[in-house]
Amino acid sequence: MTEIRLDDERLEVPDGAVLGDIIPTHPPECSVAIIRPVETESATTRNIRVTTTAGEVIIEIFGEAPPVFQKFITGGSQTGTHPEKLILKWADRQAAAFGPFPTDIIPKRSPHRYARGDVILGCGGYDAERSYLIFSKSPHIADHGAAKEGGIVGKVISGMSVLEEWKPKDAIISMERIIRSADASNAFTTTKQDLILEDGMSIITHARARAAGYREEEIDTTHAQSVEHLLLTYRTGRYTVSLTSGTHIRDDRMRESEVFYEGVPHSRFEGTVTVRVKGRNRGSVFIYTDDIAGSPNHTVVASVEHGIELARIAGDGETFLFDVEPPQFDLCGMALSLAQETADKRGVTLETDESTGERVVISQSPKTTLEVLAKKTVYVTTIPASQVISVELFDAEAPRSCYIFRSVTGLRWHEIGEMPLLMKFDDVLLFQPQIKKGTNINKENTPENSVPANMLAITNDSRKITGLVGCRTTENSEFGPTSEPFEGTNIIGRVCEPEKLAALKEGSTVYIREVSR
Repeated sequence: MTEIRLDDERLEVPDGAVLGDIIPTHPPECSVAIIRPVETESATTRNIRVTTTAGEVIIEIFGEAPPVFQKFITGGSQTGTHPEKLILKWADRQAAAFGPFPTDIIPKRSPHRYARGDVILGCGGYDAERSYLIFSKSPHIADHGAAKEGGIVGKVISGMSVLEEWKPKDAIISMERIIRSADASNAFTTTKQDLILEDGMSIITHARARAAGYREEEIDTTHAQSVEHLLLTYRTGRYTVSLTSGTHIRDDRMRESEVFYEGVPHSRFEGTVTVRVKGRNRGSVFIYTDDIAGSPNHTVVASVEHGIELARIAGDGETFLFDVEPPQFDLCGMALSLAQETADKRGVTLETDESTGERVVISQSPKTTLEVLAKKTVYVTTIPASQVISVELFDAEAPRSCYIFRSVTGLRWHEIGEMPLLMKFDDVLLFQPQIKKGTNINKENTPENSVPANMLAITNDSRKITGLVGCRTTENSEFGPTSEPFEGTNIIGRVCEPEKLAALKEGSTVYIREVSR
């Protein structure tokens, strides 16, 4: 038998087993991280995974592990869970202490200089029976009741962002020796399901992050708007690496989104997730693989609790599974019956303006997930399902024009979009969504001979009234759906329910929902 580790769980598989045998349902386009075994003698005695109620921290131990580590690693279950939790006793901007517990240290009554990430064994009141495991959050000088030389027993090498999340009632719930962090010499990513598994190999199939301010027992809505952008970006559970650098990876899929700065500059430790709020990459999501200073150009939106190895070794263009807790709470575009079911499952009370007949949600209040979960109540505005028109967009033929259309109607952010009906005449309906100045609509998928009925189009920059959206309910071989010549018309899709167009009135808001091609 071959022993491996799959997302921190030990497994025994038959000799010759391949990757696909243990993750048969893993999406074929998503990479997994493979870490080959290194010299286990040093690797398993120096690195310890400390699991807390706020996330994981990895510590490199200096010398032999102190008894507190030995007790947690060998006590309780084989995974290191111990019946006695180490509770967070106190925390400030400089350090956080877990305990107390008895030790045999002899405290040296003098201050010592500590660096960020130092792990210290100290005691309260110079009483070894009341010892604490102390994590240094920033450089400082203090007397922590430690032994000679300052009591430094290790250093945090991963998960520094978790230290900033600790709050009263948090606790250390388990410790476990692990293989040393992945590096280029023993780790790689792959999508090959026929990869042969080797003894001691570690496989990481996904990364998992916790949104800033989200705790089941307490929710802080300070970063609610920025967190909502994060949850929207990863509602499909995929992180696409647009760029790698020495300190981070970046996902540009939601670049050009309107995101505003929330909070104060926060150090970007390894595992910190941010959204850029200024500049060309506004809206892009960053995962940090090294520690750097905070920046007013970024809002911290989450911290990685599992799978940072994927971020460290994934290359440009790769995609991997990325789960963010909590899942987004967005009812817009749902049938009211489904919205009610969704709210019930999330423990949220749903209130509505109208509940008779088949209705579709067009807005909710509060708008953000964290605010809804904190309040545990959401109010929705609805319209009859008969007033929502389904459209199909032609991304392959007109990718940039479809991107603009989704942005100006709101379909980029919600399952339902809207646009005002400017006018109706003959067989033509013209819509005028608000398009930002400077938006370029180049020629794309212009018709040649004729335009079939019910096509959806947007006027390109070759015409004076650029950005006008139109639909023509009959076929035409001379003008496009916006009543412009063919060279000024970009065909972006089609209306799937043209029978609903007749009831639309000039000046009204038209609601649309996208369906797959």
